[in-house]
Amino acid sequence: MTRVKVAIAGCGGRMGKVLLDCVAQADDLVLHAALEYDGSPLLGNVVAEGVKISADIESALKGADVLIDFTRPEGTLRHLEICRRLKVNMVIGTTGFNAQQKAQLGAAAQDIGIVFAPNMSVGVNLVFKLLETASRVLDHGYDIEIIEAHHRHKVDAPSGTALGMGEVVARTLGRDLAQCAVYGREGVTGERDPSTIGFATVRGGDIVGDHTVLYAGIGERIEITHKASSRATFALGALRAARFLQENKAGLYDMQDVLALK
Repeated sequence: MTRVKVAIAGCGGRMGKVLLDCVAQADDLVLHAALEYDGSPLLGNVVAEGVKISADIESALKGADVLIDFTRPEGTLRHLEICRRLKVNMVIGTTGFNAQQKAQLGAAAQDIGIVFAPNMSVGVNLVFKLLETASRVLDHGYDIEIIEAHHRHKVDAPSGTALGMGEVVARTLGRDLAQCAVYGREGVTGERDPSTIGFATVRGGDIVGDHTVLYAGIGERIEITHKASSRATFALGALRAARFLQENKAGLYDMQDVLALK
């Protein structure tokens, strides 16, 4: 059996460590490279047979099939340039990209396969599909709020997953999220505009990731919730995406493609 050769960016981070463990347990995958930033105290550490943590991205990626990247937008875009040149596919779970940066991903996908998703969890991506159905049925008379909670170390808000949920809801309702999103309320706000989609953010402790989409009507509330108790759910989804790219040509995909939910 030919195993998929996987490289992991940010291998010393919370997600990186879980990815290392999950790759080690997979029979059809093998760790090809482990990357960290230049100057990291982890450089040179052995994380698998024949694999040391490196900051030399180009050398480390030569011969890899796929790079899994859950880092920061600036780092991911540096990796993207090298992966495109070396024809290494990418699984990108990084959040916080702006529109121009997302366009760079689309351009690179002309040459390599990229799975880009705000959340790699199989359960969350099933929720995205459920939100399409709920939003079609509850398109009138229901106020929509998205509540998310994450650990104290998360640097962006709302989470990429919450924004992804908002985009699904807005698209299904024929709205533009950039125009209808409300990201905070304070003071005398007046009555709620029924065309808006509200976001509430909680940061604290070691919460892995909780997301709820609330449809509040008259006399009833419908809540669609996903709670992650371990980062392994994101890692296992990312590995599923890596396998998907082995069987598909260059292009920009998301987890709905990987899970055949489209």
